[in-house]
Amino acid sequence: MNRNTAAAKCYTVSALNREVRSLLESRWPEVTVSGEISGLSAPASGHLYFQLKDDAASIRCAFFKNRRLFSAARPANGMEVVLRATLSLYVERGDYQLIVQHLEEAGEGALRRELEIRKRKLAAEGLFDESRKKPLPKFPAAIGVITSPSGAALRDIVSTLRRRCPAIRVMVYPASVQGEGAAAEIARMIALADNDVAARKCDALIVARGGGSLEDLWAFNEETVARAIAGCQLPLVTGVGHQTDFTLADLAADRRAATPTAAAELLSPELALQLAALTEWQTRAAAALRNILQGRAQNIDFLARHLVHPARRLKSVRGQLASLQRRLGVAAQNRIRAARFDARNLHTRLHGQSPAQKIKREQLRYASLAARLARRPAALLQLRQQSLRALRQRLEAVNPAAVLRRGYAFLTDAGRQIVTDAKAVHTGAGVRAQLARGVLHCTVNKKS
Repeated sequence: MNRNTAAAKCYTVSALNREVRSLLESRWPEVTVSGEISGLSAPASGHLYFQLKDDAASIRCAFFKNRRLFSAARPANGMEVVLRATLSLYVERGDYQLIVQHLEEAGEGALRRELEIRKRKLAAEGLFDESRKKPLPKFPAAIGVITSPSGAALRDIVSTLRRRCPAIRVMVYPASVQGEGAAAEIARMIALADNDVAARKCDALIVARGGGSLEDLWAFNEETVARAIAGCQLPLVTGVGHQTDFTLADLAADRRAATPTAAAELLSPELALQLAALTEWQTRAAAALRNILQGRAQNIDFLARHLVHPARRLKSVRGQLASLQRRLGVAAQNRIRAARFDARNLHTRLHGQSPAQKIKREQLRYASLAARLARRPAALLQLRQQSLRALRQRLEAVNPAAVLRRGYAFLTDAGRQIVTDAKAVHTGAGVRAQLARGVLHCTVNKKS
């Protein structure tokens, strides 16, 4: 093997343990294992640690507190158990172990596995479908109870029905609810009660018994009972065991109650509540009827007040007719006056548009324009003369000759450049002085 390759695959102990743990947890996310508990340890944390062993081997197990709270079993040394767990590795010590998710005693565990197999089978056949479940009657006259005649379940059901609705008749179909042959008796009593449908002896059935272990309730997990319940024509409620107990009979029934008492409550209307509701409905109906009668009476009074004798009605119509005739006469006179006013207005406007009037207005306008035209050339000439005089005055003001005539002169040097500064010429230089009339040729003797 290449040395570099060997070095690349070198693990630390903790890294190797973590990778092995990851492989175990991904390869076996959950396993079911049976064995005997030994070396049980229960520290103050609430977790349990023990060895699960058989005749040839053992494995460490950890049952943490958050999972123990959901388990009814109480683990002890020497107890045969079936547990559901995940495979893992304790990285710090490299110990291979099981992390327990659920634990139960071995005998009950076998029953639960059998129960799961039956549940899947019957569910696949459609015995638990909601579509086949029947509604419960609201006001049953008689209820059949299939249970042990000596059990507490029957006493609870009867006392509940007597308290809630004494009018309901109770038909008891006695059957064993535990032990060998119990399932067959329960199924036979269901069929017997169901055959009484034509005689209308019962409107619904209750199948019930008190609480117990899974083995005690096993008769209600038999296929014969589940199939008898599913095939029953009468609405059927189960009240088997306690709140946490759930059987195949509960799944096949139309409704499942947590206890026998709850089953009786599901099928019986509470008489006091029904009487209170009936009283309330009666009160509301009476109030509604009173409101209707009062409304009808008020309507009659209203119609009576508005009912008028034909003679009075005719007199009123005649008065209205006379009023309309007067209003019609006034309206006609107003229309005539308005039409006359419009005619006079149109005549005035038409007179204003007469050709003779237009000719007269144009003649006056022509005379005015002719007079203005006759005055226009003289006014225009006078305006031009005034403008010419003003321009002449402005031109005279800037004429250099006019400045020279006032006694001024301008000097130029030998290069004919105008001299404006004494510093620009030298003493003895010649300058030329331009006067209004004539030119002087001068020599500079002194500058100041």
